[in-house]
Amino acid sequence: MDDKQKKRPAVVNGDGGIDGVLATAIRNGEDLCPIVRHAFEVGKPEVLVNQLRSIVKKKEVEIEELCKVHYEEFILAVDELRGVLLDADELKNALSGENSQLQDVASSLLSKLEELLAMYSINKNVAEAIQMLKFCGQVLNLCSKCNTYIAEGNFHPLVKTLRVIERDYMQKISIRVLQRAIEKRIPAIRSYIEKKACSDFNDWLVHIRQSAKEIGQLAIGQTASARQRDAELRTQQREAEEQGRLGAGDCAYALNVEQMEEGSVIKFDLLPVYRAHHIYTCLGIQDRFQKYYFQNRLLQLNLDLEISSSQPFLESHQGFFSQIAGYFIVEDGVLRTAGRLLSHSQLETIWDTAMAKMTSLLEEQFSGLEIASHFLLIKDYVTLLGATLKRYGYQVAPLLDVLDNFRDRYHELLINEFRKQISDVLENDTYEQMVIRKEYEYNMNVLSFNLQTSDIMPAFPYIAPFSSSVPHVCRIVRSFIEDSVNYLSYSSHVNLYDVVKRYLDKFLNDVLNEALLKIIHNGTLGVSPAMQITANIAVLEHACEHFLRQAAQLCGIPVRLVERPHGGLTARALLRATQNAAYIELSNLVSSKIDEFMDLVNNINWTAEDPPQMGNEYINVVCIYLDTLISTAQLIFPLDALHNIASGALEHISDSIVTAFLCENVKRFNLNAVMCIDNDLKALETFAEDKFRSTGLNNAEKECNLRDCLTEARQLVNLLLSNQPENFMNPVIREKSYGALDYKKVASICEKFKDSPDRLFGSLSSRNSKQSARKKSMDALKRRLRDFS
Repeated sequence: MDDKQKKRPAVVNGDGGIDGVLATAIRNGEDLCPIVRHAFEVGKPEVLVNQLRSIVKKKEVEIEELCKVHYEEFILAVDELRGVLLDADELKNALSGENSQLQDVASSLLSKLEELLAMYSINKNVAEAIQMLKFCGQVLNLCSKCNTYIAEGNFHPLVKTLRVIERDYMQKISIRVLQRAIEKRIPAIRSYIEKKACSDFNDWLVHIRQSAKEIGQLAIGQTASARQRDAELRTQQREAEEQGRLGAGDCAYALNVEQMEEGSVIKFDLLPVYRAHHIYTCLGIQDRFQKYYFQNRLLQLNLDLEISSSQPFLESHQGFFSQIAGYFIVEDGVLRTAGRLLSHSQLETIWDTAMAKMTSLLEEQFSGLEIASHFLLIKDYVTLLGATLKRYGYQVAPLLDVLDNFRDRYHELLINEFRKQISDVLENDTYEQMVIRKEYEYNMNVLSFNLQTSDIMPAFPYIAPFSSSVPHVCRIVRSFIEDSVNYLSYSSHVNLYDVVKRYLDKFLNDVLNEALLKIIHNGTLGVSPAMQITANIAVLEHACEHFLRQAAQLCGIPVRLVERPHGGLTARALLRATQNAAYIELSNLVSSKIDEFMDLVNNINWTAEDPPQMGNEYINVVCIYLDTLISTAQLIFPLDALHNIASGALEHISDSIVTAFLCENVKRFNLNAVMCIDNDLKALETFAEDKFRSTGLNNAEKECNLRDCLTEARQLVNLLLSNQPENFMNPVIREKSYGALDYKKVASICEKFKDSPDRLFGSLSSRNSKQSARKKSMDALKRRLRDFS
């Protein structure tokens, strides 16, 4: 062994100090993985194996040496162990004997213990049986209550009792027969409850559909009442503002509390819905009920949205829209009070369905309407429906958009209806001044349209400056404004007044103005009707301000906004143009009548042998006619129009005289004919001067006297009667005395002028020097005019 120990160090130390490190690591219980990994990395695993074997041999040697050191102690320990075994055998024998004695003594006690345990088991079983009977009694009591609830139809406590049985008792029932019986009956009871609740809910569905129309009518009626109160309040406010604008005194404002009360709450029975929903929720099948409710209410809505083909929509629209209103009022109540039975998204889906159907139906029905009042009836109820449902949070803009889309169609029908009324009124008018005999007639026909010329109440009978068609036309225009505002109000217009004003302008332009032009140009008017129509147009043009104020009041805007600059109607300009056309037509009629009376070519002896002693007879007739014309015009026309009519007639007479001299049928004329026309002109000038003063035109600061309208004829006659007619060629004299005459006309007329009477041997008659001088001057004028031409 000593030889072996001498050889080992060489082996262990064959690789330097690795053997010592490995031994230390093994002794300390360290992980050898790094050492093994290192050995393989350096490529020397055999060295590591040899080192491990060396360590193993070293430990074996240590064990052998330890055993040699403790060998004697081990022998002693084995001897002591043998002694202990002997003692243990003796103790075992003693214990066996004691055990035999103990069993003999305790055998009787064990039998008594078994009897006691049996008694304890019986006692336990009896207690459990009693407890079980009590538990089953409670279960049976709950079952009895369930039967009672079923008999009474009291499903809410019935469902709660079933839930208690299932939750607290069912799993604890030890009697299988009873448990199976209850398990079998509970689903049947649940099914019965569900059917019964569904039956009650179905009855409610039938009832609520029958009641929906009444609910909708009541709600729409409340909206209509509120709208009426608002209209009355706005009317009072407008009256107060008007009084304040006119300075009528202090305006008293009062708040009528009785009219400020909120509309009564619409009540309807939702208890069956709550009950059914709660029962289904307790049964754990609330989703099924929610789906059932949604589907059935949607089916009802689809039925409600169908219109009857046997009844016109105009007659059935109120019931139709009332049914829809009632339906959605009920749905709003269900949404707000029935928990999660109906969701916002579901209600929006239903509402979108109804809105699409209603808008489509309205468009279809409106497209077929041909009477404006039918439009208005349906529109009023649609806006009431929209206002009612808007209070419940529904979006009604698409309904109002349909009304806006058909507003042109409505006004087209409305204009066509009123066009016939306007035409009938104008055609049936006698165009005589309206005689008003009573104060109420004055208020109704004059004051109500602001047609008065003075704020002082006139004496009766009062002769108005217009004919009976004017107040009739004003009433028609007022009706048009009211109907237009009625259709456009409560819609989506931001500026209602501008829209109404646009349609009013269109009505006045396309209907009233066109009808007036038709009457003016139909060729059947006399002078008096034409004169009255001209006066009527002036009154109607003035009434446009009243029409605008009325539209503003109905639209609820301050009147001061209407009175702003550039805020008037374009129809006023067209009416003024139409009035000018009427003036022209009147002037043409007057001119034609005057031509009828004058007929100068035939009424004047252009080659008279003797000087006239007085004017022609026709001039008296013309003066009488002009006097009648001006007197009649003075009653109905303002001074400006009166001056235009009178001056137009006199200018036409002047033109007629000049034209007569130029007429081809007048080949020649002499001094006597000119003197005759001079007498006629003097009579006309006297008449014009008298009328200018008697009618008050002289006080109207008119630059042109009526006599001045005869200037051209007067200057022509003065030229022909002049002793030195060749002065016409003198620019200064011509500008002063003959400025209205035209060269060419004077040249043509002078060529026809023969300053000697047509009689036998007239050329041989003696002439005084004055006549010779005039003739020479006239001949000189003729030559100079020929040269000038």
